[in-house]
Amino acid sequence: MNRMSRAVAITLGVSCMVAASALQAHAVWFAERAVGSSATGTQTGLAVIFGDGSEESDPLKRQKLITGVAGYDSDLRPIPATLQAAGPLLLFKSDKPATVETLAVDYGTWSKRPDGEWVSGGKDEVTNAQASEHNYKYAVHLSGPLTKPLPVFPDQTIQIVPLGPIPQKMGQPLKLRVYFKGKPLAGAVVGPDEPTDPDTVGQKTAKDGTTTIRVRNQGLNVVVATFDAPSDQPKKYSQMEYKATLSFVLPHAPE
Repeated sequence: MNRMSRAVAITLGVSCMVAASALQAHAVWFAERAVGSSATGTQTGLAVIFGDGSEESDPLKRQKLITGVAGYDSDLRPIPATLQAAGPLLLFKSDKPATVETLAVDYGTWSKRPDGEWVSGGKDEVTNAQASEHNYKYAVHLSGPLTKPLPVFPDQTIQIVPLGPIPQKMGQPLKLRVYFKGKPLAGAVVGPDEPTDPDTVGQKTAKDGTTTIRVRNQGLNVVVATFDAPSDQPKKYSQMEYKATLSFVLPHAPE
């Protein structure tokens, strides 16, 4: 193999690895985005983010995959909530101020072709599929202080729950418990921040579903948990991947 062929082969190999890992890494979370300006300053809204690290995907194309959205007030009572398109953004909207926002997504069935590319469809549809899985993604965002412990919400098959108040300083420890179908989940892989460190190896939850991380940012934090479950349709896909995020914002020093 000459030098040029070797370079092309390496490039293709890297591209395949990126394509193969991209599906695994994708998550969904909430973050504030600028939506306009007025005489009083910049107007912001809480947007749904589909992303892999700092790379974000078009939320409007994925809106049809969203199976649930909900909002809760400071006493964790449900309030009416919807999603609204605003230019390229998909914004959370509620009748009253929400302290907690949640989202559920059925991302569908995906299979990896022999060339390493992930495509939509089961292994019964993709010829010589190297891997196949059904992906589910969930998000919980804390917009304000809680007056009581965070519960497991009905639309969150997998959920990250903070055990105690959220620390207000970067680097402080935060103990978490991951739940799956309402029960503590052992062996879930938890990463401290999806947007800034998507390739982290993460750490597994203990038998009681708990682990402790260090708060990564003095700003937006997006903790992520991933769990692979056995397939409920083994002829169509080999496993089911469940991914959850817990996002919150720490205040920075005044300017």
